[in-house]
Amino acid sequence: MSLGLLGKKLGMTRVFDAEAGCMIPVTVIDVSGNEFLQVKTSEKDGYSAIQVAFDDQKEKRLNLPERTHQAKQGATGAKKLIKEFRFASDADLPNKEDGHPGAALFEDGQWVDVLGTTKGKGFQGNVKRHGHNGQPDGHGHMMHRRTGAIGAGSTPARVWKNQKMPGHDGVRKRTTQNLKIVQVRADDGAILIAGNVPGSTGSYVTVRPALKKSAAK
Repeated sequence: MSLGLLGKKLGMTRVFDAEAGCMIPVTVIDVSGNEFLQVKTSEKDGYSAIQVAFDDQKEKRLNLPERTHQAKQGATGAKKLIKEFRFASDADLPNKEDGHPGAALFEDGQWVDVLGTTKGKGFQGNVKRHGHNGQPDGHGHMMHRRTGAIGAGSTPARVWKNQKMPGHDGVRKRTTQNLKIVQVRADDGAILIAGNVPGSTGSYVTVRPALKKSAAK
């Protein structure tokens, strides 16, 4: 893994592409305030990584271990979100004293992956939760969107494990891969990514260089 950004989803808008002559729907992500917290080395910790902290909160909301750790590492205020980015070796680790580059870490046209938590949709049936077709909608039919049979009679005479059933939907960690950065607004501490990303407005996301596409435009 290489260095990435922590951010907050602000919502969606659109920008005009003069070259293509079309509108591009984009997600605006606030990435201002990323800072390095702790550097972990192979010699001391057994692996190479760096902790990135994001978003301020009230200090009283931190428990004692969290408050002590952040103060020891010189955090500028009480941080709400901390994530580690691993590296292949200590030689690849960025210099903590240089500070996190923020939005300038990426450039226009670069491919990225965005990690987030999907929207919660509460209790849902099979049709919405799993995309099942449902049953006939004609008059006189008694079942339209219900589950139907979930097990056989004599064999196997039970319901198999992992049977798709109604239940809680959403609130799952998901990664959307190969999204293109339309604009990097370093002065505003924001990046505009083509398409949608997991999560609702105000939720936290992680932006990292794409694993399956090169950094070239």
